[in-house]
Amino acid sequence: MQGTISNPGPRKSLPKILYTRLLLYFPEFIWAIVGAVWVSDNSVQCEKTVINGVIGTVIASWIIIIFTVIGVVIVFDPLGGKKTFYLPDGVSRNLESSQSGQLLYNVKSSATRVWEKRIRLLCCCIVQDDDHRVAFTSIAELFRSYFSDTDLVPSDIAAGLILLHQEQDKMENCPKEPEEVLCHSPSSLMSDDLDVELENAAHYMLFAAAAYGWPYYVYTNPYTALCKLNGDCCRNRPTDSDITGSDRHNFHFGSILKITGLQYRDFIHISFHNKIYEIPFFVALDHKKEAIVVAVRGTLSFEDILTDLSADCEDLTLEEVLENGFVHKGITQAANYIYRKLINDGILNQAFTIAPEYKLVIVGHSLGGGTASILAIMLRNSFPTLKCYAFSPPGGLLSKSLADYTKHFIVSVIVGKDLVARLSMPNMEDLKRRIVRIVANCNRPKYQILLRGCWYEVFGGDPDDFPTELDGRSQDALTQPLLAEESLMVHRSPSYNALEEESHLNSPPQYPHLYLPGRIIHIVEESSSRRLCSSDIKYTARWSNETVFSSILISPKMITDHMPDVVLKALNSLSQEHGLCLSCQTREHNPSAV
Repeated sequence: MQGTISNPGPRKSLPKILYTRLLLYFPEFIWAIVGAVWVSDNSVQCEKTVINGVIGTVIASWIIIIFTVIGVVIVFDPLGGKKTFYLPDGVSRNLESSQSGQLLYNVKSSATRVWEKRIRLLCCCIVQDDDHRVAFTSIAELFRSYFSDTDLVPSDIAAGLILLHQEQDKMENCPKEPEEVLCHSPSSLMSDDLDVELENAAHYMLFAAAAYGWPYYVYTNPYTALCKLNGDCCRNRPTDSDITGSDRHNFHFGSILKITGLQYRDFIHISFHNKIYEIPFFVALDHKKEAIVVAVRGTLSFEDILTDLSADCEDLTLEEVLENGFVHKGITQAANYIYRKLINDGILNQAFTIAPEYKLVIVGHSLGGGTASILAIMLRNSFPTLKCYAFSPPGGLLSKSLADYTKHFIVSVIVGKDLVARLSMPNMEDLKRRIVRIVANCNRPKYQILLRGCWYEVFGGDPDDFPTELDGRSQDALTQPLLAEESLMVHRSPSYNALEEESHLNSPPQYPHLYLPGRIIHIVEESSSRRLCSSDIKYTARWSNETVFSSILISPKMITDHMPDVVLKALNSLSQEHGLCLSCQTREHNPSAV
């Protein structure tokens, strides 16, 4: 409660208290063991009330001990003061002496190993092979480069997110300039095209959601799903040649049938096989739209998370694109896996043999949307008329040249303040810079920020107007870091510097700017009822561009706006509204039809 986040002076005696508490932790641990032994001894004769009180005390002691150990494991930084050796500019820029260079290399290697051990511990439940080890190292390098240049603890980050959210809400409440309002008024031609794409997107989102299998079906039908799936578990059992991967009790396939409304004979291939860089998908015939649909599943397992986090860039060679671009490495490898299955195993040939006049449509949500987009780029030469619908794809996916190339055949659908659609390393660096800036320059204690922030997030109200050192400064002065800010930014990482100045090297940066694929439909919540029990929400949709998603927005809905059921609900609402508008227009032009 003393001082501020960037002013730890009033808390300077706290480390001594913590170390004293650590010394008391060992006798407390021994005492808890003695208490557990005493409680387990049935020969002790005491009053029942006393025994119950002691049992409760022993249980509470063990809970405190366990949570203390977990907290230390999460918060403790094994590197400690080693960071400062390679963080100051004098050391990081002047590596002429072999001693300084070796010291820098050793500390970076130590940081990478620490992160790699943490990731291995989190993924201890999955079988680990060479692909996993390579992914662990790549992800550890990413986390090391991102977190190495700041001196923030988790509660500092939470306070920063709270302050950013309230600052953002204050900006949104300000009246917009007339020019800003006019720029969102679409032409009638674009409006007609938008209506068609929204109707198609609402239809194909069912396939993207169905790819999640029984977890999505149970999530959206919590009371009846298990009963319905149990009743159908023995029906329409697919043969071994139709399906690969594990699907116990036929729950996945039964859920796909119920969500899409298709028949078993409409499915060409179903794969539930799931490893790192290898994600489930299915191929089906959509007779309503006369399309062969390839639906790719989004993130649902630890392996999928590792694929998401393998965020290094790699080249994607295309003859049609003048400048070969960069793509997300993990998602590209997942797309390569599906491409080999579709082409080498003859799955698409089989589908077009059955329905040669149908068009090819590739769909997916989240990780599936990103994989579907890159898969569409790979298949574009062989199938020039293909279309791709990417629902809530990751933001850091394609370089600018590839993103522009995909505008002819890919449509991305983003709802609200979806976090994943704004995720990229430059955006994360920008978020870190904003957190450090607003946290370091707030003059209130952290506990006040957290308590008032929790109240604001839960109950709403007006955003708090916390005084900061940023108030009253000129625009030129705001571009310069304050002393408090520099105390939390121990040094600037390469990707952080890339935000402010272009690299003059011929080789690309490790994490260049990557963008969303194709044309972008942005769906926003227009109005909603304040009542908790009401689901009366109206949506509006408009064509957008990738620059709108160049900054991460902090909101309680940044996660829920990404969920497949929310995306499907928004699309269905807009599609139904469009159908009602068409019905009204028909009646106005043809009164005799009423």
